[in-house]
Amino acid sequence: MELASLTIHRAREFLQKGEITSTDLTRAVLNRIDAVEPRVNAYITLVADRALDHARAADAQWEKHRREKTNAPALLGIPMAIKDVICTRGVTTTAGSKILNNFVPPYDATVMEKLNAAGAILIGKTNQDEFAMGSSTENSRFFSTHNPWDLARVPGGSSGGSAAAVAADETFFALGTDTGGSVRQPASLCGVVGMRPSYGRVSRYGVIAFASSLDQVGPLTKDVRDAATILQIIAGYDAREATSVNRAVPDYVGAIHESRIKNLRVGVPKQYFIAGIEKGVEDAVRAAIRVLENLGATTIEIDLPHTDYALPTYYLIAPAEASANLARYDGVKYGYRAESSDVWEMLRATRGEGFGVEVKRRIMLGTYALSAGYYDAYYLQAQKVRTLIKQDFDRAFENVDVIVSPTSPTTAFKIGARIDDPLQMYLADLFTLAQPLAGIPAISVPCGFADGLPIGFQIMGRAFDEENILRVAYAYEQATEWHKKKPVISIQ
Repeated sequence: MELASLTIHRAREFLQKGEITSTDLTRAVLNRIDAVEPRVNAYITLVADRALDHARAADAQWEKHRREKTNAPALLGIPMAIKDVICTRGVTTTAGSKILNNFVPPYDATVMEKLNAAGAILIGKTNQDEFAMGSSTENSRFFSTHNPWDLARVPGGSSGGSAAAVAADETFFALGTDTGGSVRQPASLCGVVGMRPSYGRVSRYGVIAFASSLDQVGPLTKDVRDAATILQIIAGYDAREATSVNRAVPDYVGAIHESRIKNLRVGVPKQYFIAGIEKGVEDAVRAAIRVLENLGATTIEIDLPHTDYALPTYYLIAPAEASANLARYDGVKYGYRAESSDVWEMLRATRGEGFGVEVKRRIMLGTYALSAGYYDAYYLQAQKVRTLIKQDFDRAFENVDVIVSPTSPTTAFKIGARIDDPLQMYLADLFTLAQPLAGIPAISVPCGFADGLPIGFQIMGRAFDEENILRVAYAYEQATEWHKKKPVISIQ
């Protein structure tokens, strides 16, 4: 039995029986990292010694729980990986940027507090596009991450390190952030499960901001049950975070076992099956829709007429918010500082040297959209279109229970193929931009392969109806075998 390949729920079963220890699991993951990480490059920072210390402490807790016949915390002794945009107390958090190269947070993000309380063990911080701006993890200021299914290809982005680590069995689960698809798109390209919760469902406190009205933390896991488990732990109201929504968190793990596929109304938007989508992707997603039909669901073609405007709307709103959020990185209080005796020259040089090309491009786009004389024409207009996109989904959900589509129009592309073509890079997120603009949840699950590369099936739901899309995703997963496929990584 390869311990590193286990799901969370299977590992917990073995831990409960005392058949393995947390130290066994942690060493298995660290050994796997030693073997494949030189080829995958999923991690920026590893904390192996700390992880083993925490594993030994978890083993002592497990012994006590077994002896006293009490329930252990849900993730006690389970290794995890965290995207480097999420603050971890005492562990370097760079956001994939030179400007935060040596930043060590003095506090944990809320999601980290919750995972720590559940007993999970931090293995390391995963690579990402700088400040979560990108679709391939090539915009990291450190190195590119490689897709475990084909090391010459990208893992997607911006949470590419997290997705690659899960796919390569370098962790049991990971957290990513999704602003315009940055959990779901890499999940699709790496053949794992990735979920974006509703906006406000998971606290953003301690998450380094990109676009504050769009950012959400979400899990990347090996199957849907594990995604439900992680969401159960990280969801919930946080008084420290202004956009956190104070409403009850359902029993996600229990919900996935409820059989409600029969008579389920599944919306299939015609705007998500367009010219330019790879044939293998469309064929696999059409086959996934037929699986739902065979399980008793009814499919209905729906119209989301403002879908074509999602990309330009996103690339006005997100850069505008980024230009404001990234103004704090000036080299004065923390982070990278350029050497200069003149304060204004120091500020210019710090930002010029500290930020990468893509980040500077988006800051300039956003600043332009917010500037006097252009605010009404661009930013304000984009917010109006955002409302129309949300209304499209509201109307659709009056007649259907979930909406399905491809997660990405293509499979993983070659490293370097789009890095000099921003528009082609932005189009990689074509099917994952509208959901953040509308604030609704969505999940990507594996649904097949084209030329040996994974394909993702996206399931969307009403705002704060995560349990329904988890239920549908789980039913689909149980009827197929795609989630059980593993990449073979040659070790040199």
